[in-house]
Amino acid sequence: MNSIADTTEQVGVFPASGGIGGSTVKYLLRQLPPQHLTFIARNPAKLNDAKSRGATVRVADYDKNETLEQAFEGIDILFLISYASAEHEHRTERHKTAINFAIRSGVKYIFYGSLGFAGSGDHQHSVAHVMQPHLDTERYLKECADIHTGFGYTVIREGLYTESFPLYTAFFDLKNPAKEIRIPHNGSGPGISWVKREELGEGTASFITRWIKNQETRVAYLSQTVLLSGSQALTLQESVDILAKVVNQPVRICQCSDDEFADQPQVSPNFVYRGINYSKAWASSFEGFRKGEAAEVSPLLKDLLGREPEDFKTTVANMLQRLV
Repeated sequence: MNSIADTTEQVGVFPASGGIGGSTVKYLLRQLPPQHLTFIARNPAKLNDAKSRGATVRVADYDKNETLEQAFEGIDILFLISYASAEHEHRTERHKTAINFAIRSGVKYIFYGSLGFAGSGDHQHSVAHVMQPHLDTERYLKECADIHTGFGYTVIREGLYTESFPLYTAFFDLKNPAKEIRIPHNGSGPGISWVKREELGEGTASFITRWIKNQETRVAYLSQTVLLSGSQALTLQESVDILAKVVNQPVRICQCSDDEFADQPQVSPNFVYRGINYSKAWASSFEGFRKGEAAEVSPLLKDLLGREPEDFKTTVANMLQRLV
């Protein structure tokens, strides 16, 4: 077993300045020597603190191949966070391109930040549109491991983070709350194992650190898929009831069609990418909820944090406090 101080493997994070990336960076800096950390982002100014502490900071953009060619040089272990989009094919293609450049640059291991719609283990099916590029990427990592000797990976499926609840509540606004949430779902179970975004980053940093320090962990998680989730699954109705308590007014779910959901003026603009509206495709997430795809509760995050993950109500209440 290696001590943290003895590790010589270079750990990279890309993209490193978003929500998950920023949180992972924060906690990696507490657990690994900064000189063994490389953070790659489109906006490197957001990583000035990490740079001042001795970490390497590089500029790269998922959509600019020329920036990816040298971005992963010298990195042994890469935490690859997914491309931010509601698209399928373009998102998959960007992931594959980044993986190819990483392997060509000598990256030996990739932790891929996937999504929790398919749960943990070997589940490779989801009806949710948003999960498709993740499943494509997971399959591609397996193909790469089969082809490239010495290359390995672990898929980290991240439970739906609490801060993303607007995506599944027709963009319910805590500061200006509506009395009715129109979604293609009646609110009944199965539920969603909501998880605080920062704790996903903290847990991921701890998972990577544990993997680096312990050979048994490396063997146990090689080519495996893990799930980081909250400790409880809440139905959409229970989630909305909590939102109502937090904003201190009645809020009800009104079930509508996929088309009606997609056509709402506060919904459709949020799912337009490269001129294409994916709001109806996004509605497939609700079918995923009905099938229980986001309901699995895993104990792994609790183990990594050393405490119970923060509950949905606490995170939402704190979000409102920051708005007022």
